[in-house]
Amino acid sequence: MADNRRWWALVVIALAQLMVVLDMTIVNIALPSAQADLNMSDGNRQWVITAYTLAFGGLLLLGGRVADLVGRRTTFMVGLLGFAAASALGGAATGSGMLFGARALQGVFAALLAPSALSLLATTFTDPKDRGKAFGVFGAIVGAGAAIGLLAGGVLTEYLDWRWCLYVNVPIALVAFAGAWTLLAPGERHPDARLDVPGALLGSAGMLSLVYGFSEAESRGWGDGLVLTLLIGGVVLLAAFGVWQTRARVPLLPMSVVRDRQRVGAFLTVLLVTIGMFGVFLFLTYYMQGVLGYSPLKTGVAYLPITAGMIVGSTQIAARLLNRVPPRTLMVPGLLVAAGALALIAQVGVEPAYASHILPGMLMLGLGMGTAMMTSVSLATGSVAPRDSGAASATFNTAQQVGGSIGTALLNTIAASVTARYLTAHAGPGVNRRELAARASVHGFNVATWWAMGALLLAAVVAGVVVNADRAPTPEGAAGKAPEPVDARG
Repeated sequence: MADNRRWWALVVIALAQLMVVLDMTIVNIALPSAQADLNMSDGNRQWVITAYTLAFGGLLLLGGRVADLVGRRTTFMVGLLGFAAASALGGAATGSGMLFGARALQGVFAALLAPSALSLLATTFTDPKDRGKAFGVFGAIVGAGAAIGLLAGGVLTEYLDWRWCLYVNVPIALVAFAGAWTLLAPGERHPDARLDVPGALLGSAGMLSLVYGFSEAESRGWGDGLVLTLLIGGVVLLAAFGVWQTRARVPLLPMSVVRDRQRVGAFLTVLLVTIGMFGVFLFLTYYMQGVLGYSPLKTGVAYLPITAGMIVGSTQIAARLLNRVPPRTLMVPGLLVAAGALALIAQVGVEPAYASHILPGMLMLGLGMGTAMMTSVSLATGSVAPRDSGAASATFNTAQQVGGSIGTALLNTIAASVTARYLTAHAGPGVNRRELAARASVHGFNVATWWAMGALLLAAVVAGVVVNADRAPTPEGAAGKAPEPVDARG
């Protein structure tokens, strides 16, 4: 019975994590409808996305330490209720300011929810065999969540209303809350855990500054004074945060979390992978809708091969081999397959190329990413002291969030500059402007995708050089110990 409850607990944790990840993309397809309904300007519409990512990315480390301080289940459940309330507020928005504020609140509660979900997973599944299966499911969700969000956004926008892209979180969060109350163990409150206030201020301010700087670079340009100030300020604040963490009595980010070679390899790999991936998702959406003329629903359905590949890579390859082979023998081939997929996608033209390039590329991308991401999740949370599991989980989520912000801004800037140069070079009398614009956009997309492929190749190098463990680590203290109970209600 306890074993069955543990797997039901995985459903609850996975459901919450899926909600957090897909909310980073579910509103993308609904954004044009929301902009028209609430009379948003083109300059302000980005805040529907940025308000969420700013709060989420900037507060993750603090959220991870709160989970260690007050208990993982408590933090998880508070995050679920807060996320549901913020989603309902956003869905009922009567103006752009109300929607921006609701999205920021979603990010605040996601920063509580994401690290507590991952640390709950790590402490619930301590048996190596079950752990591999559980992390396979979780890795598939982490990797495929963005594509699922695009599909859900297309369905809800086309058949209901853009507001349902926010309202849909309410029943999901309430179901997950009921499951958490019934199935999850209370989780330990560690008496030696303290809230490092100076560290929280420095770390959160540094992350907010960096994420905001990268998000503004997309529209303002990299040479803009505000962008440079934010990026330099973020680096300085994070450097000060690092120095303080070596001196704090109970640091927000214990040095033991980042001194472990395997975890550092996992964090860097995830950072580089999301730099490449988030920009490509955005480009593919514009390519399918703007060039191929797909509807929002058809665009969402077109992403399903990535989800299928993720599930196969995570649950049928990585989960089965994780405890049998060295982690890098899964990560490196997976990342190389994903890089090959981007090389294929980068060769599309203005003529329809879904069946010849996009479809096989998506399948390869999902397969490779599912294998690599699931292994990275296991490395990031393995062999960490229980009192620091929230901090380790938050660091993993932070690497993912920062990578997505960097990738979106960097690749969009590359694509925009390449597109502008192409238009200048090929403009002239007698040239069809619409055809030229389409060719220029696709050319910019192709060049940016080659850069994204470079990020995945660099991630493969990092995984091959830094990660050197013979087997995936098991949770500290798991050997000879029964898994943490999951049927107590506390």
